[in-house]
Amino acid sequence: MPPERIGFIGTGIMGLPMAENLLKAGYSLTVHTRTISKARPLISQGARWADCPADTAENSDFLITCLPDTPDVDEVLLGPKGVIKTAKPPLICIDTSTISPQQTRRIGAQLAEKGVTLIDAPVSGGQAGAIEGKLSIMVGGPAHAVEKVRPLLQILGRKITHCGPLGCGQLTKLANQVMVIHTIISVAEGLAFAEKAGLDLQTTLDVTTAGAASSASLKALGPKIIAGDFKPAFMVDLQQKDLRLVLEYASRIKQPLPGVALANQLLGVLQAQGRGRDGTQAMIDVIRQMGRKPA
Repeated sequence: MPPERIGFIGTGIMGLPMAENLLKAGYSLTVHTRTISKARPLISQGARWADCPADTAENSDFLITCLPDTPDVDEVLLGPKGVIKTAKPPLICIDTSTISPQQTRRIGAQLAEKGVTLIDAPVSGGQAGAIEGKLSIMVGGPAHAVEKVRPLLQILGRKITHCGPLGCGQLTKLANQVMVIHTIISVAEGLAFAEKAGLDLQTTLDVTTAGAASSASLKALGPKIIAGDFKPAFMVDLQQKDLRLVLEYASRIKQPLPGVALANQLLGVLQAQGRGRDGTQAMIDVIRQMGRKPA
């Protein structure tokens, strides 16, 4: 059994299968999440429950966070019951969330004052990639620390890339999200066009996934759209959070991103309709609505 003790905070759609893969690899796991019921599958497999982030960190060699947004990471790592209260060298914190690059650097600086290293390691590959341990992980932080955690990351993903100093993992993930959202728009528009033109959608999907239009988004989301399955592999609300981070940083560096702004508006329609917790494939319904005649 690997000797390292792992703390894991955040067991949602992505975090739960990631933590399960660490347990399967034989690591000793201590878990915490806001709702204990979400950690029950891990506890039943031998993970130890911690009442707060500080308790999670107290007996951990490495601590992994997988949380929705920047304030969540800030609270877990630096809050009144946060990791910083009990953390001591040589603890390495690995944040797999997608959050603000600037705030990542600020959090890292505060942890460094206690001799604790922060690595940003946002992931891409969706729920399926998390379950299969095939995520792409974009890592920022000091090279020696990245190499120390690489064996852990290799359990979670098949492509581990050191992108540069702290914060560069987050910046690379934001670039990834720019590209991903354009493929989601293309899937929604292409299938909406095929549907309204009277084509068989399964035939259309079979043809397009075999040609130049193929993409990971088309292969993963196309079948869900055809089945009318809008359960989230990645929620609209979380995609919108990522696009907000993209647009904020793009404004900071004065880089226009008109396509991202359009996607933000289209997904905003779903949120206005109360569908923020649907999967991003629900964008097709916005495109469909735009093509319908007024009642």
